[in-house]
Amino acid sequence: MAIYTSTKHAVEGYSESLDHEVREHGARILLVEPGPINTPFGDHSVQGDTPMPLYASRRRTFGEVLAKNLSGGDEPALVAKVIVAAATDRNPKLRRTAGSTAASISVFHRVLPTRIFDRIVRKFNRLPN
Repeated sequence: MAIYTSTKHAVEGYSESLDHEVREHGARILLVEPGPINTPFGDHSVQGDTPMPLYASRRRTFGEVLAKNLSGGDEPALVAKVIVAAATDRNPKLRRTAGSTAASISVFHRVLPTRIFDRIVRKFNRLPN
């Protein structure tokens, strides 16, 4: 998941910077940040050709966490509505969350001390402390 998560952070950072560069030309870059969405995303994840045995247990656990979160996630139409709202807003915000989980994570990340937020993330993903 580190590769997946780090690419999301890279896109986020790039989008923030690009928004500053293009705003003077009347364009905006907007981020829609969904939480778990009820899709077959997990079924289409690429697996390594030679997975390291050291991570076998963690891969199984993560697969279980992912399946649970996606099956209980928001419907894709919710994300589409947020995208349309962002694209048609006369005064758009850089960021919009889509779904209750994404909104909660955003609030927790802003208001909780890093150590507590880190514990929540680790517990949510069934990682040891």
